Amino acid sequence: MDGRDPILSVEHLKTHFLTRAGVAKAVDDVSFTLARGDVMGLVGESGSGKSVTGYSIMGLVDPPGEVVGGHVMFDGVDLLRATRARLRQLRGNRIAMVFQDAMMTLNPVLRIDTQMIEAVRVHERISRQAAYERARDVLGRVGIAAPDERIKAYPHQFSGGMRQRVCIAIALINRPALIIADEPTTALDVTIQGQILYEVQKLCRETGTALIWITHDLSIVAGLADRICVMYSGRIVEAGPTDDVLDRPAHPYTRGLIGSIPSHNKRGRPLAQIPGMAPAPLRMPGGCAFRTRCSLAGNACLRAPEVSEPTPGRLIRCFHPLERGGS
Repeated sequence: MDGRDPILSVEHLKTHFLTRAGVAKAVDDVSFTLARGDVMGLVGESGSGKSVTGYSIMGLVDPPGEVVGGHVMFDGVDLLRATRARLRQLRGNRIAMVFQDAMMTLNPVLRIDTQMIEAVRVHERISRQAAYERARDVLGRVGIAAPDERIKAYPHQFSGGMRQRVCIAIALINRPALIIADEPTTALDVTIQGQILYEVQKLCRETGTALIWITHDLSIVAGLADRICVMYSGRIVEAGPTDDVLDRPAHPYTRGLIGSIPSHNKRGRPLAQIPGMAPAPLRMPGGCAFRTRCSLAGNACLRAPEVSEPTPGRLIRCFHPLERGGS
């Protein structure tokens, strides 16, 4: 952070799934802050807790999941302790989320215009025509051709990628203060993906909207995010400015993620990969969760590492951080 007041402050967030087989700690002591207009990339392998972190902030964790600890302060409101009525006022208006699955957002039996107009008028007293015009315009911004015609279609009349664009449009329509985007461009082709990223960056610059972009694709956050948080087994293991983390990764896991990108591989050499698999949440090893896959693991790693801050804004959770910029 650069000293600006945060729009979002997540402190020691813990979300557990209480199952018959035991307790799965999907999010385990996660903390970060986000200022107005900032873009943060939340990256990691599938199952690292990225999406559950987003759902926890939004208050969308269903049983057997439960937020068991921490604080989530959004513009002075503790979202974890807010009433349902207060959360309804904030969701879709000041906080928006784009889900991986478009059909989690869209109602299959309602036309697109009906759903988008309702998303505006439930939070703002404007005419139906004004809401319609805003919906049509934002559809055009996310790459929907002939928005005047397509806005009257039903979700099943769109391809999967176009449905996802509609969901992104709904998230943008009320110019929220915070958007949580859960791998929203996975189903889109590269051209449309670039258009969406441009519109999101433009929105953040012009309106001060803060953005959390959840993804496993480091190439996207490299050109989008101001800051990166790397998650592994429910914890943030490394965080810092995007260029600093990508150019000089300090955690062995971060180094492994970057090394496994095909563009970083030399011709004729096998693609680098992190050995083994992420541990199952119900069978988490003691100490550092990454130690079973880490070539640097030692006796110290039998204990859980604390977070260190070698330089301002640079956070690392590791007993054996790599020399920054070294091999």
